[in-house]
Amino acid sequence: MESSTTVFYLTRTAVEYPFKDDFYRTVKVLTPLCSCIVLFGFVSNIMNILVFLKSGARDNVTVLLLSLAVSDLLYLSLIAPSVGTTLIHSYFKSYVESWPFDYRVLLYLPYWPAFTAYDLSAFISVSMGVMRCACVAMPLKFKLVFSRSRTVKWVLFLVVLAVSLRLPVLTINRLGWRTDPLTNDTYAHVKSVKLDYMSKINDIVNRGVLIYLSYVTMVTCVLILTVKLYEASKIRRLCSTTGFSQTLDKQVADKPLVQGLSSKDLQVVKSVVLVCTIFILSQLPFLLVSTTRLFKQEFNTGKRLAYLFATLSQVSKVFSYLNASLNIFVYYNYNNKYRTVLRSLLCTKQKQ
Repeated sequence: MESSTTVFYLTRTAVEYPFKDDFYRTVKVLTPLCSCIVLFGFVSNIMNILVFLKSGARDNVTVLLLSLAVSDLLYLSLIAPSVGTTLIHSYFKSYVESWPFDYRVLLYLPYWPAFTAYDLSAFISVSMGVMRCACVAMPLKFKLVFSRSRTVKWVLFLVVLAVSLRLPVLTINRLGWRTDPLTNDTYAHVKSVKLDYMSKINDIVNRGVLIYLSYVTMVTCVLILTVKLYEASKIRRLCSTTGFSQTLDKQVADKPLVQGLSSKDLQVVKSVVLVCTIFILSQLPFLLVSTTRLFKQEFNTGKRLAYLFATLSQVSKVFSYLNASLNIFVYYNYNNKYRTVLRSLLCTKQKQ
C-alpha cells in the first residue's frame, strides 16, 4: 500500500517551496543504496523461487512463500527502471536529457504496476499471518481447511484483487508523442489522464482503508503468534527440565501448540512471524506518511510541503525495497529444508 507518488510529479516552478535542497540531497544519497538493494533483491528472490520449486510447493505455506517471492521479484523488476533512471538523472543529468525520449517514461509508466505487485506481496504477507494464527487455533483441522488447492485459488484471487484496487491509477499514465518545436523531432512522453480524480479514489481506498486494515491485521497476527510461541517455549522448557513430557497434566497437554504442532511447525511459525515483522516495519514509514498526508493538506504533491513529502516518500520506498529483498535471510535461518536445498543448488553450480 504505497503512500507516495513518484518524486518527479513535483512542479518545476516550486522554487519557493521549503526542503527543496534536502530533497535533492536525499535522492542523491539514497539512489545508489536503492540500486544495490534492488540488485540484491533480484538475486535473492530468484534463489527463493528456485529453492521453493525444487523443494516442491506441496503445502499451503510453501505456496504462499513461492507466491511472495514471485510478487517481490515482479515488484523489483517493474520498479528497477525508475530506480535506474533516478540514479542516472542524479549523477549524469545531461546524459539523460540527450535520450531520444522523455526520461520520465521510465519513471511514470512502470510506477503504478510496480506498486500493484507490492500490494500483492502485502496481501500474501497478511494471508500468511492469518493462516498461521488459524494453525495455532485449530492445528488438527488446519491442513483440511487450508489445503494446497485452496491456497492456490486464494493467491489467484489476491492477484485479481490487487489489480482491481489499483485500476484507477493504472489508467492514469499513457504513452504519447510530442514534437520539439526547435528541432521538429517527435519523441515519446507520458501524458496523464484524469490525474486528480483517479488519485482521490486511490487515496481513499489504497492509502486510506486498506493500508490501515492490513497493518492492524498483521500486527494482531504477529502479537498472537508471538504470545503462542512464548507459551510453547515455556512448556517445552518445563518438559525438558522436569523429565515428564509424556505425563503432562491435562491442562498443559490440551494446549494447541503442544498437542497439534511439531517442532517443524514451530519453526514455520517463527519464520512467518519474522517475515510479517519485516512487513510491519517496512510499512510503518508508509503509514506515517499517509497519516500525516490525511491531516496536513499542505503535505502533498504540488502543495507547500511537496518537497518534504517527496523526501519522506523516498525514505519510505527504501523500506519497500528492503521488504522485497530480505526474506532470504529468514528462510535460511529458520527453514531447514530451504537451507538444505539452497546449499545443494549452490554446490551443484560450483561443481559445474
